[in-house]
Amino acid sequence: MSFDSPIRDLRELLTSVTDGRIQLPDFQRPWKWDVDRIRSLLASLTKGFPVGVVMALETGSDEVNFAVRPISGVRTANPAPEWLLLDGQQRLTSLFQSLKSQDAVDTTDTRGKSMRGWFYIRIAESLDETADMEDDAIFFVPEDRIVRSDFGRKVEADYSTLEKEIAAGVFPLNRVFDEHYAMSYSLQAMGMRRVDGNVDSQDLLQQLTAFTSGPLRALKEYKVPVIELRNTTSREAVCTVFEKVNTGGVALNVFELLTATFAAGSSDFRLNDDWQERKKRMVDAYEVLGGVENTDFMQAVSLLTSRQRRLDHAGPDEKRPGISCKRKDILKLTVEDYRRWAEPLSNAFIWAGQFLNARSIFKRKDIPYRTQLVPLAALRVVLGSDADLMGVSKLLVQWYWCGVLGELYGGAVETRFARDLGEVEAWVHGGNEPGTVAAASFDPSRLFTLRTRNSAAYKGIYALTMGGDVKDWVYNRTINQGSYQDFGVDIHHIFPQKWCADNGIDDRYVQSIVNKTPISAATNRFISAKAPSRYVGELAQKAQLDLAETRDAIRAHLVPVEQLEADDFAGFFEARKEALLEVIGAAMGKPVLVQTAADTEEAARWEEPVLVG
Repeated sequence: MSFDSPIRDLRELLTSVTDGRIQLPDFQRPWKWDVDRIRSLLASLTKGFPVGVVMALETGSDEVNFAVRPISGVRTANPAPEWLLLDGQQRLTSLFQSLKSQDAVDTTDTRGKSMRGWFYIRIAESLDETADMEDDAIFFVPEDRIVRSDFGRKVEADYSTLEKEIAAGVFPLNRVFDEHYAMSYSLQAMGMRRVDGNVDSQDLLQQLTAFTSGPLRALKEYKVPVIELRNTTSREAVCTVFEKVNTGGVALNVFELLTATFAAGSSDFRLNDDWQERKKRMVDAYEVLGGVENTDFMQAVSLLTSRQRRLDHAGPDEKRPGISCKRKDILKLTVEDYRRWAEPLSNAFIWAGQFLNARSIFKRKDIPYRTQLVPLAALRVVLGSDADLMGVSKLLVQWYWCGVLGELYGGAVETRFARDLGEVEAWVHGGNEPGTVAAASFDPSRLFTLRTRNSAAYKGIYALTMGGDVKDWVYNRTINQGSYQDFGVDIHHIFPQKWCADNGIDDRYVQSIVNKTPISAATNRFISAKAPSRYVGELAQKAQLDLAETRDAIRAHLVPVEQLEADDFAGFFEARKEALLEVIGAAMGKPVLVQTAADTEEAARWEEPVLVG
């Protein structure tokens, strides 16, 4: 990547903005600075303070070819810009609209309310060393240049003509680079003062001279450091640079970069519009898919594209391309790649929503790993309808739970995506166990530390406890997608927190997932802070069931009723821990057999008297 670092005149940059030689790549966010930020920026320029570096990318590259748009406020723009602004959009747009454009500045107040108007500078205050340039000298007026109060009934100031500007001692900042206007201002000001006779013409001349050679000159001759990236810069480098230097505070992702690239290559295709339609279709089918992001979708496209290229490779095996979905691979995708895989992937993600619901995962917040949906959807495309065969489905479910309960899909997982796509495909066709399944393990002591939804394993175990014919303890409804929503099912404590606190139970164990299960909001409120020995019988009365039936409903949640009714927290915890470990082992296809030293130490703590209810 080659670049230059020249110092450019602000006048030169703003002229390039005006005639369209500098434009924006289409992935840039809209201009959004409010009036106070613009005023602060202008004040810094009049004082000669640095306001940051501008970065631009030279056009003319075949690889980095983006759809473009003019900077906000530019009336007409050359369809073929020479430079694309990567960093400095907010500053340069603010300066163009306030100093160069002959249209009113289109901004907002600090509350976000739209405002149109002009920036002015008070000449006397700008020369007063004791005055604050930002608060005292630079100000904003409405589009008609008349300042009103009392709901518009009273005129406080009128700057609507040159004569009125001169009389008020103010100068319009959008005329900074207009030499003719500045000359007319000075000549007419001197003429008005001579006629008025109240102000010494020599004093006025000195003031105008000081203003012209001071604040006005500072604006006219301001220099801006520019980093100019040459058109040999790769698309990946552009993305990386933008992420690291963009001062707008919002990182660019590969989807937005591809949106601009695809638009430049195909005038009739808008990637973001297409994605939004597909996302809506997914969420309409399964609410749980609401968290799927555009970058997830593009990673899946990359997996399938790179897999196909690998299959189509006719050369030596050692040069066969690998399956990958890293950023550099996604940035190489074409419109044709996307169009080939977008529809089958949309259907595959909808299938993945059904897959999650079948695993008792109904809401986006309860998905253990959103990222695991990427290889899951890609696998559905590769396997087609075979993914629903009982034997194949069983292996996919095992792979899924190994990823969740083994907590293998956190952090940077692009390599695992690619490996799983190839290995799981081979596995279902009789090949070796994939690495994710082979590497997955669950340490029994982990149950003591799973306390919040921040953990994928916590969410996974929560979902597993809803498997089968598990019902709420009051409502005779199996917990499924419908009843989960209707009854406000969530994970709640089995031994109530208040009861545990009153009985000296260590809060670490109270908050463990071992002491939690999915029940309705109404059931949780009914249990409240009651002792389990009391609420089991009362639940039977509330549900109008025999006590034996209520006990069976509780047992379906892997809860040992005998210890529950005895208020035996220690016994309950140990029994339910073992039941959960059995379910975890069954889901992963490998029994949890290893009793670690840490697990043994934690288990021994139950013998302490403080844990006796």
